[in-house]
Amino acid sequence: MVDSFEKIPVEIFANSKQGSKYVAAEIAKLIKQKQSNNELCVLGLATGSTPITLYAELVGLHKEENLSFKNVVTFNLDEYYPIEKDAVQSYYTFMHKHLFDHIDIYPKNIHIPNGALSKEDVKDHCAQYELMVDEAGGIDLQILGIGNNGHIGFNEPGSSRYSKTRLTNLDNNTRNANAREFDNISKVPRLALTMGISTIMKSKRILLMAWGQKANIVAKAVEDDVTEQVPASILQQHNNCTFVLDKNAATELTRFKTPWLTGEIEWTPKMIKRAVINMALKLSKPVLSLTSDDYRENSLGELLAEKGEAYEINLQVYYLLRDSITGWPGGKPDAFMPAHPERSEPYPKRCIIFSPHPDDDIISMGGTFMRLQDQGHDVNVAYQTSGNIAVTDEFVTRFIDFAVGFEDLFEMDNVKSHKILEDAKTFLTDKKSNQRDTNEIREIKGLIRRCEAKATCRYVGLKDEQIHFQNLPFYETGTIDKKPMSQEDVDITVNLLRKIQPHQIYCAGDFADPHGTHLICFNIVAAALKFCKEAGDKWINDCWLWLYKGAWQEWNIEDIEMAIPMSPEQVMKKRFGIFIHQSQKDMIPFQGTDNREFWQRAEERNASTADIYATLGLTRYAAMEAFVRWKY
Repeated sequence: MVDSFEKIPVEIFANSKQGSKYVAAEIAKLIKQKQSNNELCVLGLATGSTPITLYAELVGLHKEENLSFKNVVTFNLDEYYPIEKDAVQSYYTFMHKHLFDHIDIYPKNIHIPNGALSKEDVKDHCAQYELMVDEAGGIDLQILGIGNNGHIGFNEPGSSRYSKTRLTNLDNNTRNANAREFDNISKVPRLALTMGISTIMKSKRILLMAWGQKANIVAKAVEDDVTEQVPASILQQHNNCTFVLDKNAATELTRFKTPWLTGEIEWTPKMIKRAVINMALKLSKPVLSLTSDDYRENSLGELLAEKGEAYEINLQVYYLLRDSITGWPGGKPDAFMPAHPERSEPYPKRCIIFSPHPDDDIISMGGTFMRLQDQGHDVNVAYQTSGNIAVTDEFVTRFIDFAVGFEDLFEMDNVKSHKILEDAKTFLTDKKSNQRDTNEIREIKGLIRRCEAKATCRYVGLKDEQIHFQNLPFYETGTIDKKPMSQEDVDITVNLLRKIQPHQIYCAGDFADPHGTHLICFNIVAAALKFCKEAGDKWINDCWLWLYKGAWQEWNIEDIEMAIPMSPEQVMKKRFGIFIHQSQKDMIPFQGTDNREFWQRAEERNASTADIYATLGLTRYAAMEAFVRWKY
């Protein structure tokens, strides 16, 4: 145990892959131990996006290290109700797709709640499921994820700690989170079969995994009091449970958020900045108004003892905040400003904005994008993926209709476009839920997004030669699930970097993107930069990388190293730039649990950043875009 705040042991890893490797190694060790004793190994398994990397690791251990699953018996936590086994969204399909079809487990040893039963048979089925777990000797190791509302399995807030396997209602929060698997929220089942909390608690060992945007609920489960309103907190009462987290999911734990409360720490400038900002926001006071009494009453007396008067510490933090604000994202030319976030020289700079999807540039950093262009820099935008799955079918027929009408209008031969239109109508009319589009339709959807991206760049003032469509291969599956990054993805990026030889790169650091595309895109850029550095490319020594966040979250105020203020007019100009992406307005496929449109998310996030700076005593702006420098 790291400190008294954490009531459940926690293991923290740099990313979900490393965390999954750790859990996979635990599972493999247990399976082998049971094999050596000629015993069955009973695993409780979870579904959802969290364990996908774990299952990939287990498949790898089976194929590359001959890990056998012949002695393994599995019990899945839950299943939607009602749902057919072979439905694309069923957990039966999920488990076979990600694990069972790729290992040597005996089919008779696989147990998943049956979501296709009549309601009259459900109660007996649940009782039988409990009996089968008991007859197998109980679960040796239970794998869990955690919902945004703290659910484990489908045990929603309010579930009794004595609950057993049963039919239960799904919380709207959970249905929203799972809507990405269905056409829309209305198609997500309202009921599910789930193991109960008491069933889970009987497991001999429990590993709960959490990645990304789960920090708030993880902290509640690990550090707050046990309550059935946060079902995962009941795991505090288990004698062999561990939470396995990535860095993002651990950020709200006391040891990271307010480490000065856990014991002695080193008071670096960054730690001082974090502590003082945390206190100022908690008290709703400007930094320069904080008193010695404020420090002592908020557990920062040690900081006063080590660094001196509150006034001097306040000034230090105030200057750090002040110096992060600039209207010159490319550096102010012909000015000596040693505390400025960016270098003054060279001017103008060659810049590349890497945009994972064809609208992340304008959504995430539209104000900065326009300012770089207006201030005379050579701005290039690299659209890393086609974004073709995030276009509704209605847009396809609308744009083919336009093409046919255009040819009619100018008396051009439109036999081929007529056929494409009729074929598209026929396919889309009969298209089943989650069915992959034809290559032709995917190409049209990609074209729609390219046209919108080009229009946005022209709106900002770029020429066509400054717009680059990379169409990275990892993305082109036609489904939400993407391929891993490949050397081809990296090579495409290396070629562009070497062509432009930038002084500045802007890249998505928004790793909470629920579909993982942003993280893959960042890893490709990082791998390309590493290759160029190791190859001895000279330009890379004078190239800085800035990370922005987008539609999903914002940087913590203490981490921001460059904040670009925006006037009300600039906010409106950015909004109109986002509006150009008409295919992403109103009904957006796969937009996650946030029902706001992207322009609303961006404006509220940028306004919130400006409000926090103002609360801390800095100038009040209409909005701010924020960046963190990545040192490679």
